Amino acid sequence: MSDDPTRQLDARGLRCPMPLLKLKQALHGLTAGEEIEVWTTDPASVRDFQAFLRQSGHQLMDITEGETEFYFLIRKKPED
Repeated sequence: MSDDPTRQLDARGLRCPMPLLKLKQALHGLTAGEEIEVWTTDPASVRDFQAFLRQSGHQLMDITEGETEFYFLIRKKPED
């Protein structure tokens, strides 16, 4: 996990689509290039986050899939 994340989002216990909605809200509060760590327990978040990040241009820096928890490190895309 990141030593100095800009922001952390704990979305454990939330079901689809809430982890993705919370991530979108959190990204709005970041500036370009900042990173956010996200934890979820919803397996659908792996697919949902990856699809959203491909479409939006944000970068998935790290993903760890455990048995019951999922960790993501995401960097907000540079301003266009």
